[in-house]
Amino acid sequence: MKVAVVKYNAGNVRSVLLALERLGVQAQLTASPSELQSADKVIFPGVGAAGAAMAHLSDIGLDAVLKGLKQPVLGICLGMQLLAASSEEGETACLGILNGKVKRFPDAVGKVPQMGWNQVQHNGHPLFDGLPSSVWMYHVHGYYLPEDAYTIARTEYGFAYSSALASGNFYAVQFHPERSGPQGSRLLQNFLNL
Repeated sequence: MKVAVVKYNAGNVRSVLLALERLGVQAQLTASPSELQSADKVIFPGVGAAGAAMAHLSDIGLDAVLKGLKQPVLGICLGMQLLAASSEEGETACLGILNGKVKRFPDAVGKVPQMGWNQVQHNGHPLFDGLPSSVWMYHVHGYYLPEDAYTIARTEYGFAYSSALASGNFYAVQFHPERSGPQGSRLLQNFLNL
């Protein structure tokens, strides 16, 4: 299986590559359109600012490439948020694969960004196969996507928001499976099995 990880100057790529290595997968870190298009699975991770990330994707032509991918794609954290229509962070237009606008957590919820372990309650989607209906995953984020028709898991942080979504061949998680121990590894393996 050929697994490609999108290279676009957003953080957290190394931990994703290491998590895949632990599953026996040597993923390719690449910004090449042809390598992304020919991969069996694509992982779109990221930590950073939405505006700068979208500008870089546009500059290197990967915005159009990502929208056209037909194989399973997994967005993680910032990668998930960039799949949305837009973000309040810098009033950024995003890829528009998922509906909705990414919003900043209000200060009233407590510490922003949310940082640490929190429960993810899923609806039994195959991405969560073999995991309990409420599973602890590691989160680091100050922005969130509201729940909508594509939501397959939710998390509470002052209120409920989408912690995982699925639309066609695109899957997205707000938490970091690569930092979430055995349960995160199981989710990554489930994605590779889709």
